[in-house]
Amino acid sequence: MTGAAVEVQLIGDPSAAGGDIARLVSDGVAGRLFAGDATLWGPAAEAEASIRLGWIDAFDRAEGLLDELDRLRASLRSRGIDRVVLCGMGGSSLAPEIIARRDWAALTVLDSTHPATVRRALGGDLSRTAVVVSSKSGTTVETRSHLAAFERRFREAGIDAASRIVIVTDPGSPLESDARRAGYRVFLADPNVGGRFSALTAFGLVPSALAGAGVRALLDEARAAAPVLSADDPANPALRLAAALAAGLPARYACALMEAEVRPAGLGDWIEQLLAESTGKDGEGLLPLALSGEAPELHGAMPSAATLVALSPEAANLLPAQTSVAAVGSLGAQFLLWEAATAVLCRLIGVDPFDQPDVEAAKVAARAAMAPGASEDRPLAVLAEAGGTQVLAGPGDAPAAGVGEALRELCAAIPDGGYLAVQAYLDADALRGSVAELRDRLAVALGAPVSVGWGPRFLHSTGQLHKGGPRVGAFLQLLDVPEVDEPIPGGEMGFGALIAAQARGDREVLQSRGRPVLALRSPRPDALLRALIESL
Repeated sequence: MTGAAVEVQLIGDPSAAGGDIARLVSDGVAGRLFAGDATLWGPAAEAEASIRLGWIDAFDRAEGLLDELDRLRASLRSRGIDRVVLCGMGGSSLAPEIIARRDWAALTVLDSTHPATVRRALGGDLSRTAVVVSSKSGTTVETRSHLAAFERRFREAGIDAASRIVIVTDPGSPLESDARRAGYRVFLADPNVGGRFSALTAFGLVPSALAGAGVRALLDEARAAAPVLSADDPANPALRLAAALAAGLPARYACALMEAEVRPAGLGDWIEQLLAESTGKDGEGLLPLALSGEAPELHGAMPSAATLVALSPEAANLLPAQTSVAAVGSLGAQFLLWEAATAVLCRLIGVDPFDQPDVEAAKVAARAAMAPGASEDRPLAVLAEAGGTQVLAGPGDAPAAGVGEALRELCAAIPDGGYLAVQAYLDADALRGSVAELRDRLAVALGAPVSVGWGPRFLHSTGQLHKGGPRVGAFLQLLDVPEVDEPIPGGEMGFGALIAAQARGDREVLQSRGRPVLALRSPRPDALLRALIESL
């Protein structure tokens, strides 16, 4: 790597990507993309693309926000308000999380409906707390529920919510009108940028700047990368990255995103949602796996159906001698690189990068599960071990007799060359280590890609690929029974009922599309995870 703003190096045999690179250059794809050409993905996608390309120069248009954000942050700090909580889902939370982490800025991200997680965020020192609520549509059920919970807590503490709550949304959304009536500070985002492409817009910048991250430098990094990414040249990193990923399809349908740092920046998590939600539809798509340098895939457990992508110079040094890619650059440059490469990759595989048809299907099913009079989520069986685990769904004709047998049945249902997705509707802070251990053990045992998604966060990212992508996945859904629920103000149910309905909705859509699902619910999720690990 030479130290340019952003680079992509093809390692191993780069010849497979050469033909696509040449065609992309000949067709002027990079120049047309950065000129806002909505015809790049065909007639069916043109209408949507015409209102979704604002990200190509978002770094320039975002400059107008910076002085206002500086003033607001200074005002908050002058009043002793130095704890910033972000309520958002998908791209609205993942990008700010990375930006803040890179600059060691203290940002609490709430992108879960698990009662324990919500209660932990609400339980911080409210006298020092400002809350940023981000929702593009203004109707996101998780985010609106978080907002209602914080409004109630501020009211109970005798704090004027209007002095603490900041809203980021699209112009004309229901959230904008409600926020203005309540007197909240409102930042309007660019409506011509979809959520997963919004890292360099108000969605990425507002919470990051208020937490103290250096967003000016971030925009400068993206600006410096734009000339090379928009060039119709075989050396264009976005074209090279897109062609390398497309060259592996359909055999190499998985993409392992490696971060080698002791303290990973989380870029892989953001790329996961960008790639999976953009490509995973119409039976096509790429399954991204965010891995650290300790992952077993890098030590002999990497399946052949995966292309490795290193996201830092340190990770590039760990790449084994197989088809792989090193994509290296500053964070702002990486954001723009992956947005451009994803858009180009979707052209190569023939899908619309800007829609997410199957995300809505799970939302509809979840709303049905929450409706008055909806039937209860009854277990098919109760397993004595692992704290009375309930089987809510299974891939076999009859319920398994034990946790190990149930897991073996699910693994046997993985199609040849397929993958396993662990969907953890659990308290991530309490169980992250155990879920990571289970994933690693499964990856070694199966020799297949194993992804992890924390529910309901993953529904706004890899959830689209699970339902709309290649039919090669099997799904292990893990739920708990919260000891104490957290009520949702103004509603008839609590966060515990909401997360259960979201899990059920996603499960029902997966089953309706012929995907094998094993759903286990336990009042002792730690014991369930230990039993699953020991069964391997």
